[in-house]
Amino acid sequence: MTNLITKTTELAMSVTLAYIKPGDTVVDATCGSGQDTVALARAVGEEGHVFAFDIQKKALLLTEARLHSHGYTNVKLVMQSFAEMSGHIPANSAAAVVFNLGYLPGGDHSITTVAGTTLAGLDAALRTVRPGGIVTVVLYDGHDEGREEKQRVLEWAEALDPGRYHAAFVSLINQQNHPPEILWITKK
Repeated sequence: MTNLITKTTELAMSVTLAYIKPGDTVVDATCGSGQDTVALARAVGEEGHVFAFDIQKKALLLTEARLHSHGYTNVKLVMQSFAEMSGHIPANSAAAVVFNLGYLPGGDHSITTVAGTTLAGLDAALRTVRPGGIVTVVLYDGHDEGREEKQRVLEWAEALDPGRYHAAFVSLINQQNHPPEILWITKK
């Protein structure tokens, strides 16, 4: 068995997948190189739908190639900010929305998610996710923008109405070099 605590992104996805069943609609808010998109496409099966967003053409091309190599055709790639997801997906319809913040691995590190847009995207995710669904956010604070983004996202999450949402934050507190951290929000 994989030690999920040592692989933060796998831990994040493992919990997320518990909320998804075949035929569901899900969102990869930051498709990046497509790893999460493929996992989500597998989880929803041929009858399900994945919406994958990114602002970088390179990310969409990497994701498209990865999907093609795995034979998945149930994904709509959208070159647009995740803050605009509400324009593509009906409210209260997605089983899961996944964010992997920061920058595209192997890409231009000056192109990062930023706190203001991320908060708008999280608000859109809460409108998009259905009751009983989950929003998963993988945070990276190893760069200046990431530190501010993490602080503002956690402040936002702490202020969520506990009558409508559950929020949990996981940090690898004894690790160095700023390992990713996870925020999960479930909608009641």
